[in-house]
Amino acid sequence: MGLIKEFKDFAVKGNVVDLAVAVIIGAAFGKVVSSLVNDIIMPPIGLLVGGVDFTDLVVVLKEAYIDPAGEEINAVTINYGTFIQFAVDFTIVAFAVFMIVKVINNLKKKEEAAPTPPPPTVNKTEVLLEQIRDLLKEK
Repeated sequence: MGLIKEFKDFAVKGNVVDLAVAVIIGAAFGKVVSSLVNDIIMPPIGLLVGGVDFTDLVVVLKEAYIDPAGEEINAVTINYGTFIQFAVDFTIVAFAVFMIVKVINNLKKKEEAAPTPPPPTVNKTEVLLEQIRDLLKEK
């Protein structure tokens, strides 16, 4: 019975719930960033480089051929275009995350730098009354 209670205490701790929420939001954010990269940013870049799709860039080390048994043997290639695509995706994702963190940090700084309200002003009558009170206490 102690093991079940211990597991329950662990599973409903704030840190575990926070982590679960972070993973879910992170997965959703990953989809948004992937769409940003693939659907918005990469098409103009592809257009700038002449409509080249980076993933199609390869170096053929050995051409495809048909062996004597009639079986097709695939070509051996180095797919450097896929690497370029992933490197560009990573750079864009890293930059997007950096910008989001920068905005959040700026919002935190503004919140922290918010001016503290001035201390309440005491009018002269209140000060005089306090002095009279203090004098009466001394007697």
